[in-house]
Amino acid sequence: MVTAVRHLGPHWYASVMGTAIVATAGVALPVHLPGLRTICAGVWLLSLALLLVLLCARALHWHHHADQARAHLLDPATAPFYGCLAMALLAVGGGALTVGRYWIGTTAAVALDGVLFTAGTAVGLAAAVAVPYLMAVRQHAEPRQATPVWLLPLVAPMVSAALGPLLVPYLPAGQPRETLLLACFAMFGLSLLATLVMLPLVFARIVTGGPLPLALTPALFLVLGPLGQSTTAVGKFADVAPGVVPAPYSQGFGVLAVLYGVPVMGFALLWLGLATAHVVRSRRHGMRFSMTWWAFTFPVGTCVTGAESLARHTGLVVYDWLATGLYVALVAAWATAAVHTARGVVSGALLAGPRPVPVVLRPATARTTSGAVR
Repeated sequence: MVTAVRHLGPHWYASVMGTAIVATAGVALPVHLPGLRTICAGVWLLSLALLLVLLCARALHWHHHADQARAHLLDPATAPFYGCLAMALLAVGGGALTVGRYWIGTTAAVALDGVLFTAGTAVGLAAAVAVPYLMAVRQHAEPRQATPVWLLPLVAPMVSAALGPLLVPYLPAGQPRETLLLACFAMFGLSLLATLVMLPLVFARIVTGGPLPLALTPALFLVLGPLGQSTTAVGKFADVAPGVVPAPYSQGFGVLAVLYGVPVMGFALLWLGLATAHVVRSRRHGMRFSMTWWAFTFPVGTCVTGAESLARHTGLVVYDWLATGLYVALVAAWATAAVHTARGVVSGALLAGPRPVPVVLRPATARTTSGAVR
């Protein structure tokens, strides 16, 4: 077991996020299928179990393979995945209140969410500062290395912003509720502005630097995360604001939910088309399964919850259909990633170290005094 976790990186938390979002997005769908709530509760329990297993495995990783853990922190391709730890904690915590409470009770769900939300927010804020700092002073990242993975630590506070309002009704009335709501709004701004700074680097890299490597192509779906999650967040603000903040501001949150959410969801659909085109191309060129396929789950799930929010606040049936269609795609992506991951774990392929790159020796050459090669 100790040897098996040596190469267990923080990107594994993406499987927890992707599983949790299937439950939380499914329970809010506009369609009411028999047994859907029970299935979603079961999926949420699975995400909770996965989180506990990964927390233990990562603790073993840090204890027995500290050298590898430090190498991950200094690797610009791996360090951003520490944002996934925060989002995994937050996603499972939010699921406790939206769907888990039907199995464990409201009191236990509030307590669990309170712990996971606090821990996830602390880790997310720390990652949002520490990872860009390390990239600047220790990792020496360059613009040509920019990928959507760089967005991960910046998106984590947005997940806190979207899920924090779930706890607002369970706090004492007055300043505690208003403080939490406005703190979530502050994290919304923090994450949004940081994403707006980073996203042009990612977009410029894709347009001017050519397609991403095949294995990294699914990471293009990560851009959907801040788009769908921010749309979800403004909808949650509007849901809980009445009675928590003064009337003019509570009405303003309702306006923001539509005036912000509609255009951002439009851009999300544009990016979804672009990312899908890149994935189809990479698949034709031989792209095989890797853990980056989990990028097809959580980001798409945030678009489902964003569409569900717009359906509530606009009353338009088109958003109900959008949420349902995206959820079908989410479930298909989750099932595919879950099956391949299970196979990789059983076979040991996903827990093995990176394969060495073969070295091709060039034939020796010599130059004459005239410069000719012989």
